[in-house]
Amino acid sequence: MEALLAQRIRLFVESGQVRPEIAGFVRAELDALAAEGCAVTEETAGMLTSHLLMALTRLENGEPVEEFRTDDLVAAELAEHPRAVRRARAVSIRVERALGSPLPESEINFLAMHLALLREDTP
Repeated sequence: MEALLAQRIRLFVESGQVRPEIAGFVRAELDALAAEGCAVTEETAGMLTSHLLMALTRLENGEPVEEFRTDDLVAAELAEHPRAVRRARAVSIRVERALGSPLPESEINFLAMHLALLREDTP
């Protein structure tokens, strides 16, 4: 994993914002994306990383997970990226296994948008 991206994750853990187990889950997801050929760097995946770290922390703490409205424009964009949507749903299944609760649909859509952008940034 790129040093800057690893540092981002480390800072979340060292500051007490994220538990090490959640950081490990996110690292594993990022490593899997890299193994699939995605360019997983601070520049391309920094926002995805932060968002997933905090969303999983809120989920684990029983706090509300951010709502992401899926209007017609977002739905149309997601329809153009079925692979990203499938990947986001697979992440939610792994989240449920790890934390006991799946991501809500709005969070899956938000994650899918991040994944679609990541794939577009990959040469």
